[in-house]
Amino acid sequence: MGTQTHRDAHIVWDWNGTLFHDVDAVIGATNAAFAELGLEPLTLERYRELYCVPVPKFYERLLGRLPTEAEWERMDTIFHRYYTEHRVACGLAEGVAELLAGWTSAGRSQSILSMYGHEELVPLVRGFGIEPHFLRVDGRTGPSGGSKAEHMVRHLASLTDVVAERTVVIGDAADDALAARHVGAQAVLYTGGSHSRASLESVGVPVVDTLAEAVAEAERLAA
Repeated sequence: MGTQTHRDAHIVWDWNGTLFHDVDAVIGATNAAFAELGLEPLTLERYRELYCVPVPKFYERLLGRLPTEAEWERMDTIFHRYYTEHRVACGLAEGVAELLAGWTSAGRSQSILSMYGHEELVPLVRGFGIEPHFLRVDGRTGPSGGSKAEHMVRHLASLTDVVAERTVVIGDAADDALAARHVGAQAVLYTGGSHSRASLESVGVPVVDTLAEAVAEAERLAA
């Protein structure tokens, strides 16, 4: 075994709503975008009940139709402007620094794959002082609103000595589990972000309420 054991288990972390506790900024940004179309603001509970990806489908649930291309672009612009202004008040989820350090010190590897824009993501991760824990930090480089599965294929392919069978994706959205399934990895879903527990449980993977539980579950799944 020798030289391989330091990468026998790998976590791919989601960022928004998982490592980064930004749900308040996300709700505010969503409601700012909705106001543009005259929609009523959502509560956190209602948001979690309805949220899905791709995001235009989420808007369809509220509008009763898909937004037009012009509406989508306008709402997307407003969402990101509001989110960028308000994310500065957001921090890491509870216990993140210790969990990352513990996984690293156990000789295991981890990375971040996010649908947040790459150019914004990297300095944000770096600013929290946690970047050294990750083999890679990959954000979205194309248009917003897509699926995570194809990004996951490229992400894992870029990681030396990481195999899908020993990889666990930890995220707050059903899309994280679907992306894991797409590449043959395991997944654990966390209730602190964008989805309700009920919607996460419907995916058929372990669902937890804390990231400490998520890491413990990842350790079990990758064993």
